[in-house]
Amino acid sequence: MTVRHDGLLVEWLGYATARLETEDGFVAYLDPGRYGVLDGYDARDGDLVCVTHVHHYDSDGIGRVAKEDATVVVYEGVDANDTDRDVTPVDDLPYEVVRIGEEDHYAAGGVDAWSMPAYNEPDGPHVDEDGEPYHPKGFGVAFLLSLGDATVFWPGDSDALDGFRELDASLFLANIGGSVVMDRHEAADLAEALDPDLVLPIHYDTFDLLAADSAAFAADVAKRGVPVVLDERGANQ
Repeated sequence: MTVRHDGLLVEWLGYATARLETEDGFVAYLDPGRYGVLDGYDARDGDLVCVTHVHHYDSDGIGRVAKEDATVVVYEGVDANDTDRDVTPVDDLPYEVVRIGEEDHYAAGGVDAWSMPAYNEPDGPHVDEDGEPYHPKGFGVAFLLSLGDATVFWPGDSDALDGFRELDASLFLANIGGSVVMDRHEAADLAEALDPDLVLPIHYDTFDLLAADSAAFAADVAKRGVPVVLDERGANQ
């Protein structure tokens, strides 16, 4: 399903992959690929591709979505040596590659991208059996994108951090997978604080670890007076 929001066409393609298209045809992708979600997908229409952390880095997925002259913005902490998957090193990608830090800004084609820290808090609920965060600080980032009249917030793999609550976003791509990231309750609380024009949950039900009740999340958010929509096609990928 394609969601229309403030002049954007928005699609959740599965796992953490979202496609955003402005009225004038600029296309951005967030965290494309992994787990077969882009099998058979070969659009190659992306002007901008953003990658939050190594768990969401998939060079094959980037190749399926990026134009030849695309700009690929990748968090500086992403290193192909940190995964046992067969991926192309970031700096060997055949695109203009921009490395971005934890708190950076990048502008391209009238679109602005801001990065911010994204992580699991050491004293929070999303830690392993040894008490270590699944995503420690410095491991990845969130992105805030300004495209046309819309501002899109994608927290990546993170807790619902206090700093997120201060953002001005018209579309919140809520990560509700739980276990290793914020769960649907935490994401609903964040949605209420952000008070965006629309909430679209993604990054759930790809596999058992990310199982989430999206209908319950939507009902919770709606009760708080925040518009919400589900694109369940992505959950089935």
